Amino acid sequence: MDIFSYFTSEIDTQKMGYDDDEFEDAENGTALSLISDAFEEISDLITEGNVNGGSFELRLKPFCDACSLVSVLFGSLGIAFKFAEMEYTSKVRDLSDAANIYGTLSKVIDCDVKNDSVKSAESLTRKLRRVRQGLDLIRELFLNFISTEYVIFLLLHLLILDYSLKEAASTAYKQVCAPYHTWAVRTAVSAGMCALPTRDQLLLNLNETDESAEDEMRRYIKASLPVIKYIDNLYISRDITLDW
Repeated sequence: MDIFSYFTSEIDTQKMGYDDDEFEDAENGTALSLISDAFEEISDLITEGNVNGGSFELRLKPFCDACSLVSVLFGSLGIAFKFAEMEYTSKVRDLSDAANIYGTLSKVIDCDVKNDSVKSAESLTRKLRRVRQGLDLIRELFLNFISTEYVIFLLLHLLILDYSLKEAASTAYKQVCAPYHTWAVRTAVSAGMCALPTRDQLLLNLNETDESAEDEMRRYIKASLPVIKYIDNLYISRDITLDW
């Protein structure tokens, strides 16, 4: 499919693995709170593994379960992140399907290293790398959004707050994903930024208030960092660079 068609076609939300109900309150909380809970659990496992010594190995199944929840965030950002949403979700699904075969993230990479297929187009190691970038993209977006929110609020309450989401998303994309995307993808994403939801629309999509959204964003920012670093270390420890 041509890259620009991703931004004009309809999303099949059932196929992507979630539906509109996931934007609403679940039994145990909102979409953002469920994501934060899941990554705090993964982060705690990694931290405990580091404290206890030895070679901790993160299992694919709980990792993919947590990552699948993040798809809702890409969906809530609208057309600008439609391509990222589809790419991210398909790669999480592929990793999840491989969980019974490989068991852990490290075994996925070891298999590709053995077969000299780390950077091949369909390797699970490449897909894990892209999922990691998706997690980092959301983290950077949240960081940028929170860091500008209150300064902008003091300047102009309504008008520029909508602009802050575009700035947060644009900056996050340029920092995390743009260096690895083709010109066509970068151009399409840039054009789609104009269609980002307003700040109020985003909060409504996520069923959050200003205060609850900031709390959950901060939780995700903190919890996702050890997960991202853990994945990076899997590559670095095997002499695989991170510039791809």
